[in-house]
Amino acid sequence: MQKTSDNGESFDAWVGRSVESTDHVTEAPARLMQATLDAADAGVMPSELPPLWHWLYFLPGERQSNIGPDGHPKRGAFLPPITLPRRMWAGGRLAFLKALTVGEPIRRVSTIKGIQSKSGRSGQLVFVTVQHEISGASGVAIREEHDIVYRDAPTPGAAAPEPVTAPTDEQFSRTVTPDPVLLMRYSALTFNGHRIHYDRPYAMQEEGYPGLVVHGPLIATLLMETLRAAHPEREIGSFEFKAVSPLFDIAPFSVNGKIEGDIARLWARGPKGQLAMQASAEFK
Repeated sequence: MQKTSDNGESFDAWVGRSVESTDHVTEAPARLMQATLDAADAGVMPSELPPLWHWLYFLPGERQSNIGPDGHPKRGAFLPPITLPRRMWAGGRLAFLKALTVGEPIRRVSTIKGIQSKSGRSGQLVFVTVQHEISGASGVAIREEHDIVYRDAPTPGAAAPEPVTAPTDEQFSRTVTPDPVLLMRYSALTFNGHRIHYDRPYAMQEEGYPGLVVHGPLIATLLMETLRAAHPEREIGSFEFKAVSPLFDIAPFSVNGKIEGDIARLWARGPKGQLAMQASAEFK
């Protein structure tokens, strides 16, 4: 089980490392996100950044020579040099404390909070949790914990894990057709070079997927947007989500939800009825 880097350095030494970055909440990414999400009011700028749209900022700006074979920045700068080949966004937890307004400067402090090795049915896993604290002109606006999972390459002929059946008691729902153009536009908006989202031969031949992989944060954003469309009068205070099984560009999927008091239960359901992502949001 991988607990050290190739040079023998313990990953425990990486816990507590921090990096700070700055940006501005500029209009162009928000306008292009509206278009990508097919919003009816695309082009009409919101005065405040909707929940999860902060992912359009603080983008990775690695030089091309520092990009690894999977399209991500090479490991070992801020994130530890874990050698497991497959890397995905596993989930996260967010608290929305204050609104970020379009045009204001913003600052983010990112800290590695934990690194955990596990052995699962699909092989070796390493989970890295990164905490982000994002501040605007009036103080801390968002606190976020971001879970990244690294995993083994698939074993040829190995049986896929038994899928979890998604709920079917939704109060509101939207069907999404994840074509390559949608995935390309979201990759471009978030400057995400991970090849599993746009390079079909790489995704299928190198990482063993049946098609292009739908971004975890895109699914989370679609869940959030479906909730906001169903209940525009309610303000969201916190949100958490967990990826359960991947979705691909080979079939439509649905994003769904129901309200239970001050909690919204949300989930993405795959084309075979499987649970792809589960989430919840708490209203203020």
